[in-house]
Amino acid sequence: MPHTIFLAGAAGVIGQRLVPLLLQQGHTVFGTTRSAERAAHLEAAGARPVIVDVFDAEALARAVADAAPTVVIHQLTDLSGDMATDPEAARRANARLRREGTPNLVRASVATGARRIIAQSIAWAYAPGTPPYAEEDPLEVDADGARGTTIREGIVPLERAVLETPGIEGVVLRYGQLFGPGTWSEAPDGASPLHVDAAAYAAVLAIDHGAPGIYNVANPGGEVRIDKAISALGWNPDFRMAAQQVAPTA
Repeated sequence: MPHTIFLAGAAGVIGQRLVPLLLQQGHTVFGTTRSAERAAHLEAAGARPVIVDVFDAEALARAVADAAPTVVIHQLTDLSGDMATDPEAARRANARLRREGTPNLVRASVATGARRIIAQSIAWAYAPGTPPYAEEDPLEVDADGARGTTIREGIVPLERAVLETPGIEGVVLRYGQLFGPGTWSEAPDGASPLHVDAAAYAAVLAIDHGAPGIYNVANPGGEVRIDKAISALGWNPDFRMAAQQVAPTA
């Protein structure tokens, strides 16, 4: 059934694949960005642009209330920026976004009466063990250095905010290492690669499929088990979009 969707991070790498998929399903899409230029691209693609900073809790609350969504999708991250020249600074920024921005989005969603929040996480945060790792396996919360920053200061608080807040159905999609248009690699890379189109497709499916909880989303044969996403969400890791489907939000 059609929903009103509040898509946080609509102009990002996954967001620009998500917008057309959501619209094709008949959903009304309110998409966030901090850029007026990208807002124009979102509007041209058929979404209703919302210029807001997720760190501004009051402005975000007003934006979500105005949209009155039934489902909120959290795809806020940064795949470019300082990663090439100052990767540690980029990781700290991403961790702050997840740690501080996610609770703001969750509180705004609960106040507005959204029934479900779907949030992006990562599938390479598991503690060392014997792969493939399942969703119930522990994360490496005692990791040192950059990995510790990503997991302990970013992923853990993000997942807790989404999964442990009363009044909403929280769904966490633990994505593998993205490849494809707009990402760092055109070819599969990493221990659990994932095409950006298949990542977007999982978020679309999670709107109306699957119980609240965590789902690994990655190519088969990697370091994580993906049978739960396939069986509960109906997800297919081979999903790809046609070129004409992609929203012009770059």
